[in-house]
Amino acid sequence: MANTLLMPKATAVWLVDNTALSFEQIAQFCGLHPLEVKAIADGESAQGIKGMDPIMTGQLTRDEIARAEKDPNHRLKLSDPKVRVPESKRKGPRYTPLSKRQDRPNAILWLVRNHPELKDAQISRLVGTTKSTIDQIRERKHWNSANLQPMDPVTLGLASQIDLDMEVNRASRGREQAQPVGDTLLPAALTERLVPAPEKPKDEDAELDANAVFAKLSALKSKDKDEEADDE
Repeated sequence: MANTLLMPKATAVWLVDNTALSFEQIAQFCGLHPLEVKAIADGESAQGIKGMDPIMTGQLTRDEIARAEKDPNHRLKLSDPKVRVPESKRKGPRYTPLSKRQDRPNAILWLVRNHPELKDAQISRLVGTTKSTIDQIRERKHWNSANLQPMDPVTLGLASQIDLDMEVNRASRGREQAQPVGDTLLPAALTERLVPAPEKPKDEDAELDANAVFAKLSALKSKDKDEEADDE
């Protein structure tokens, strides 16, 4: 198990309040930025966090702190843990508590419907099931198929969102993107050719030929007089 600092920000709060260490030393030890440590000292950050004594947790010694206070270039080192807990290596399907096993078929149905790209081995790792159970639910041959309802395994507490996203990204890697189905927008170059050219606006300000109008009126009057003379 890697030796890592517990509650870095709470430890930084305690070191700021109880030691003369520099911001850089505290930032290096707690894995923070020096400006973040300065904000803690100024009361602008971590106001609701209670400081945690790293000496009480066995992660620092008083001698180590005193040595760092005397030498600003000294980098604090974590103390060796008294008890080492080996990392658990999970093999096979994920263990599912008895209280949640009844929800597992619903989670499998949700994964099959919403993430068909997932392989059976991936679904098995996520919710702790077997390939035969996945096949039965996918083909609706499960003994309780009529009552199953798709439910998000993250909501049910059967898998974490991080694990689900990781498996989905892994399954989607290298897959071709689906081509759009149905009506799609035409390219701009094609639509420009299809749009009719706008009609030229009529020149409303064009002046009428006055001479032509008067000539037409004179001809009408002459015609009327000739008709009256014939009638007499």
